[in-house]
Amino acid sequence: MTLNPNRLPNLFVLGVLLAAVAVAARPPAAAAQTTPDFHLQPSQVSNLTSAAVVIYGAYVDWGSGTAAVPVVLIEGIGTVTSARVSSTVLTAELPAGLPAGTYAVTIIHPNPAIPPLTKAGALTIVGPTSTPGPTAFVRPLLVVQSYGASSPAIAPGSSLDFEMTFVNAGQGGASNIVATFTSGDFTPRVTGGVRAVRNLGPGETERIFQPLSAARSLSSGVAVLEVQVAYTDPNGAAYSETFALTFPVAAAQGPGVTSTPTPTPTPRVALRPQLLITAYRTDIERLQPGSQFTLHLDIENLGASDARRVTLIAGGGSAGSGADFSGTPGPGGVSGGGGDFTNFAPIGASNVQSLGDVPAGAALSAEQTFVVNASTKAGAYPMKFSFAYSSESGAYTDDQVITLLVYQLPQVDVSLYRDPGPFVTFQPNLLPLQIVNLGRSTSVLGNMRVEADGAELTNNVVLVGNLDPGGFFTLDVTVIPQQAGPLELFVTVDYTDDFNQQRTITDTLTVDVIEAPVIDPGGEPGGPIEPPPAEPETLWQRILRFIRGLLGLDSGPPLTEPGGEPVPAEEDGVPVRPLP
Repeated sequence: MTLNPNRLPNLFVLGVLLAAVAVAARPPAAAAQTTPDFHLQPSQVSNLTSAAVVIYGAYVDWGSGTAAVPVVLIEGIGTVTSARVSSTVLTAELPAGLPAGTYAVTIIHPNPAIPPLTKAGALTIVGPTSTPGPTAFVRPLLVVQSYGASSPAIAPGSSLDFEMTFVNAGQGGASNIVATFTSGDFTPRVTGGVRAVRNLGPGETERIFQPLSAARSLSSGVAVLEVQVAYTDPNGAAYSETFALTFPVAAAQGPGVTSTPTPTPTPRVALRPQLLITAYRTDIERLQPGSQFTLHLDIENLGASDARRVTLIAGGGSAGSGADFSGTPGPGGVSGGGGDFTNFAPIGASNVQSLGDVPAGAALSAEQTFVVNASTKAGAYPMKFSFAYSSESGAYTDDQVITLLVYQLPQVDVSLYRDPGPFVTFQPNLLPLQIVNLGRSTSVLGNMRVEADGAELTNNVVLVGNLDPGGFFTLDVTVIPQQAGPLELFVTVDYTDDFNQQRTITDTLTVDVIEAPVIDPGGEPGGPIEPPPAEPETLWQRILRFIRGLLGLDSGPPLTEPGGEPVPAEEDGVPVRPLP
């Protein structure tokens, strides 16, 4: 076909008109979608225990039409176990022992066509914090203060809103709180059945809401909603509670019955009891291997209703179906044989005892006798107790833990290794002292010191050091008594116990002290000392005294010493004996 050159301008105009029509007919460009984003709850976890993290996103779709699960990748660590709760909610399990730090998290969609989502600094892992020395056990405890539904009676197949109020009835703060609503008589809506709760201090409360759908298979009676709560304390220790919440089910209406509008009544708040161990003590100050002791527990019902037929189980346990507190007997009973009795074992009675009914706000005391295992080493040991009881709202089992301290104190004997005999006043006497290790392990002892009132002591302080089982250490102390009679000697030995506390061992020894004897030089005891009589003089002695008198010398009779010896005369200070 040959084109007419004169028609080319017309074809050009026609093409321009068709392009304009196509542009006008094109739909306006879609608005740019918001960038997908996701968040972690909780965003900070401890590496002491494993933790469950909820991942929910905005403008994202994790996929619901495929069996594949999105992959959760932690930067520098790798992938972790993940599960899909709904199209917008994932859960990830973080194992214990991960290195502390802040990490980026990447979500890889099961659809390869969708690019991965990465968020920097989305997860923070913290390490263990410093803990104080041994003390009374403190922990958080989350309980249900109240709960209710938007309808007083649940109709099968109906949708309703559920509200629940938590209270921290423990003595420590609760963090990383995650509440999971389990499907059963009710199916969670909107949130996927997982709700995160803010951190709660002691005594603080928090109210949460959850949309639910009642199962169509419900029959008239009672429907049960199970809620599992997981949380940690400030040190990273994990705890979990499971609550069974009951609701009345409305009877199904027969044909021909027309519903009429009625006022919506206020939902009835179900109240439950809560038993706590508020204090505990033992009848002996320090527990040692082999010690028998009585444990006293102070128990108080801090809940809002009465606790009926309370059973205390030492070591932990539960109540079976036969222990249903409704009054109808059944098979089973209380299970209390699965507890841990490695370090403390009950004696005199079993580890299960009945406490009766405990009204709301009432307090009572319970006692149980235990023995410390002879093989138990020194340290702090937890002991678990379980309370099984019921109330108008159902049956409950609560677990609690206390801590007991076990010491290994030195077993020594302080005595004399020989008979020292009677001590003499004002004379140095030797005290033969020894200390013997009667225990089955080596003891490290400090200074041994001996003191006494009314006596002077020397060499009375010495460092003992290591003392093997059956070994001994001697110390010879010099004692100078000041008075006669019984003398008490106080022996003190210093040492450091298993919890680095300074301790002392004291003992008392008694010795007899007698008066020092008086030495009499002669004569009657107690009489004056008289000189002996003079010897008679001879004629020659008299003549000699006469001549001495003529010469101007001493002419007196000579003095004699005891025994008849003459006393020497002195001349110029030099003794001179008289010549015969």
